[in-house]
Amino acid sequence: MKRILVNGAGGFIGGHMVKRLKREGHWVRGVDIKHHEYAVSLADEFILGDLCDQRVIAEAVDGIDEVYQFAADMGGAGYIFTGEHDADVMRNSATINLNTLHYGVQAGVKKFFYSSSACIYPAYNQEDAQNPKCSEESAYPAAPDSEYGWEKLFSERLYLSYMRNYGVAVRVARFHNIFGIEGTWTGGKEKAPAAMCRKVAEAEDGREIEIWGDGEQTRSFLYVDECVEGVRRLVESDFSGPVNIGSEEMVTINQLAEMVMQIAGKKLALRHIAGPLGVRGRNSDNHMIAERLGWKPTRPLREGMEKTYGWIHEQVMSARAQEMTAKK
Repeated sequence: MKRILVNGAGGFIGGHMVKRLKREGHWVRGVDIKHHEYAVSLADEFILGDLCDQRVIAEAVDGIDEVYQFAADMGGAGYIFTGEHDADVMRNSATINLNTLHYGVQAGVKKFFYSSSACIYPAYNQEDAQNPKCSEESAYPAAPDSEYGWEKLFSERLYLSYMRNYGVAVRVARFHNIFGIEGTWTGGKEKAPAAMCRKVAEAEDGREIEIWGDGEQTRSFLYVDECVEGVRRLVESDFSGPVNIGSEEMVTINQLAEMVMQIAGKKLALRHIAGPLGVRGRNSDNHMIAERLGWKPTRPLREGMEKTYGWIHEQVMSARAQEMTAKK
């Protein structure tokens, strides 16, 4: 039984990782600036605190064998690509990673997993919606499309430099649009699958929903359980990465909207409006992870979206019921 720390345990992927590690029989400490909004944490111990605070991370890494670092200042396109949060995104996330490595090494942590992002890939390789290039070696010459991506790329190099200089084991994965239940679905930080599910769940049949841009921008989306499986395989392997963890089932945002409408049994019009978009096209290139880890996603996008829509529909209905109760 290992003693494992999950940074960002109050968040979406971190919360799911805590569940997986507990099922495997490990002792888990979680730490986050907030408790999980949608589930009770299964962590053996949970520290409520800001990982930018050196005292918090020093306490968190004490007696720990491995660290899973998911904590970051992040959100969907409406948060990342407006430019309004760039300084906070870079400062907060970089500080968390610097603290985690510095105090982790001092405490004797032997292995670190770092969750990077497909946002590190150069914007110039993602201008063609149907033929984006996101193979791992294409990260350089660097030209991420956001400050969020630049911070992630810096932190990749930070973790790998600690591996070289301090002899700790490091594993780095670049996530491609992870989605699923028990994640942010409203408030401005939700990502495209959750936002689409919310819009369709809230809309009356025959009405319309808004789509940013022309809807022909492409993405691939990976269900959270598959992400967790890929991470565990990477951490238990002898491969450091960086490696993509994502799906190769690429769809347009318009196609994603149509899929959710089919799941909901609704016919809605799409109204395209101006909004932050990110790159024109992005898709996970899974050649390296298949070769090095023998892993690939096993579930179609539709299956994950059905589960996610069902869960978000419940949240929408619950929120409406609470509003009605408050008005009485």
